[in-house]
Amino acid sequence: PRMNTLLLSHELLVLALGLILLLADLWLPAAARRQLGYVAAAGLAGILLYSFIAVRVAPGEIQYAFFEMYALDGLALFFKRFFLLAALMVLLMSVEFSGTMSTGVSEYYALILFALLGMLLASSANDFALLFVALELMTITFYVLTSFHRSRITSLEAGVKYLIIGALSTGFTVYGIALVYGLSGKLNFNELAAVSGSLGGNPLFLFGLVLILAGLGFKIAAFPFQIWAPDVYQGAPAPTTAFLAVGSKAAGFVLLLRVLFVAVPEVSFQWVNLLIVISAITILYGNLCAIPQRNLKRLLGYSSIAHAGYLLMGIAALSRDGQSAVLYYLGGYLFTVLGAFTVICLVMRQVESEDIASLAGLGQRSPLLAATLTLAMVSLAGLPPLAGFVGKFLLLMSVLAQAPAQPGYYCLAFTTLAGVVISLYYYFGVIRAIYWSKTAADLSPIQPSAPLRATLYACIAGMLYLGLFPGALVNLTEEVVKVLR
Repeated sequence: PRMNTLLLSHELLVLALGLILLLADLWLPAAARRQLGYVAAAGLAGILLYSFIAVRVAPGEIQYAFFEMYALDGLALFFKRFFLLAALMVLLMSVEFSGTMSTGVSEYYALILFALLGMLLASSANDFALLFVALELMTITFYVLTSFHRSRITSLEAGVKYLIIGALSTGFTVYGIALVYGLSGKLNFNELAAVSGSLGGNPLFLFGLVLILAGLGFKIAAFPFQIWAPDVYQGAPAPTTAFLAVGSKAAGFVLLLRVLFVAVPEVSFQWVNLLIVISAITILYGNLCAIPQRNLKRLLGYSSIAHAGYLLMGIAALSRDGQSAVLYYLGGYLFTVLGAFTVICLVMRQVESEDIASLAGLGQRSPLLAATLTLAMVSLAGLPPLAGFVGKFLLLMSVLAQAPAQPGYYCLAFTTLAGVVISLYYYFGVIRAIYWSKTAADLSPIQPSAPLRATLYACIAGMLYLGLFPGALVNLTEEVVKVLR
């Protein structure tokens, strides 16, 4: 039972699918390779179905594999399904986008699957060794995915920036893990939790943990590790940006939850003020910097920094409610952001610019695309009756519940409300460009392919369903966070 390889069924299936794609690429004629994206998406849909039918974990039960390095519990399962769904939608988007790639289309699909593999491992990491391997598998594939448009300077620039800052954050993480291991002699989260109370006063141990948090802060683009986000979001191919915004961010958060609430729960409670300050600054920075942006992907880059700040509120609350609010918010964020990027991918492929002005006349060109992007902006802004509103509401309530004991939470709640008000300005600027811009733009209709239409409908349904009937997902997230301390 100590190796228990069968628990890794999701990972092994995704790995096999990635290798099959690479092999199929050798024998298929160039014209047929674009369709491999649909094969990969169908494979992921099968794995997702398998996950719901065959994989069962009782509430609060944790199954271990590889000498407790790998944990399969409700939390891991929630995130595995989340990542599979995200990758499935990103693959459908990539097929549409693959027309702009001169070479290596099937490698692009395979790299998305390998990045997904890293995310699946991250969701089950119960040991710093596995945490590091998962992070690196993700980050290194993203280096390639970001600079995949070798002929475009912006894409290469984005890739180089991501590479340099990513390597720096990796250095932070490794150095932090080395300090923690050197002082405690433990890499496993369960064993570390047993000794973290006695080491909580050791400055070197705390410094090691701060370095690990810095590495994870880079993944989620939280202040002061957010510098790369706008440039990389702007330069990378649209499907890569979408996967970074949803998958990479969620992977950073699941690792953050596991480190703070499984490995060092005692230390986390000493860090209330630090978490509150980082969360507040991240919210303000993301929202204020988004105001002057004219490039839509860059605007979403700053907006994603702000959303990392909102999500950090749930972690700063240090409560069950906060943890479950983070998961709920990520669930709504998945549909919102993927909906927005699917539209960007379709519209910006026709017009070479990514300027907000190029959305002019979208309401006439494709009512479906216009409606999806409008709903996505309203949900990101946090207005009812969409998923973004319920998510922000749950995060605010989790913070206010803790406020009587710790007045700093009141400041955080006030900052959040200020951030939401600021964000209305630039989100509604995008909606204004869609419906009310004066320029006589190209009004040729845009026809999404059938799979992408399905994606768009799924995103709209997800945003509305989670906003109008949040009960099911809230109950689920409250169940799965019981494995956290």
